[in-house]
Amino acid sequence: SGPVLLAIDARGVATATLNRPERGNAYDEAMLAALIGGLDRLAADTKVRALVVRGAGKHFQAGADVIWLGEAAAYPPERAYAASHATTEAMRKLNEFPHPTIAMVKGACFGGGVGIVCCVDVALAAPDALFGITEIRVGVAPTPISTHMINAIGLRQTRRYALTGERFGAAEAVRIGLVHEVVAGDMEARLDEVLDAIMLGAPGAIAATKDSFLGANGLKLDARQVALLSHE
Repeated sequence: SGPVLLAIDARGVATATLNRPERGNAYDEAMLAALIGGLDRLAADTKVRALVVRGAGKHFQAGADVIWLGEAAAYPPERAYAASHATTEAMRKLNEFPHPTIAMVKGACFGGGVGIVCCVDVALAAPDALFGITEIRVGVAPTPISTHMINAIGLRQTRRYALTGERFGAAEAVRIGLVHEVVAGDMEARLDEVLDAIMLGAPGAIAATKDSFLGANGLKLDARQVALLSHE
């Protein structure tokens, strides 16, 4: 039970399942705290070789819970900042996770769900996956995920979809570089193929490669950047 379920199999493949299916796995403070804590524990676990992120039920992740957003609108400034900071930190930790990360996207993937997809190394989508950077439609700005969206799909596409809130399908997600593949067949079989490829690599070399890619290209967030992205 809990808003994020963690598991590690015999190969060292960890799975983080976002677990609020009754709310489309929309996040609130409890889910963000569980995700941050879970990522910290998995990053420190020497058995882990890769991380798969999933959503329980029909959907991947439907962004921020609108009920929680309504409550958060009445938060005092310090608590409101802390909530935004938690979103920024969760995305930072996923982006900088030391092992390969894979998102298995089905159903709705809105707002912060798009941010998660932008922060993983491999994104696989079902043909019926539906995407949208929809924060503006509930009166908030997608600042905590903005850097990751620009890194993944470029400023041009981020400007369009973040400012219009348009929804788009899996084929468009591939075209703009948000996801790597639309898997028309068995997604689990395709996941196994990707994991098999990862397991052929040397863990130390993989970790060094990922760290150098992010570090040498200025894609790791420092405390000042996290603070700026958390401001609303």
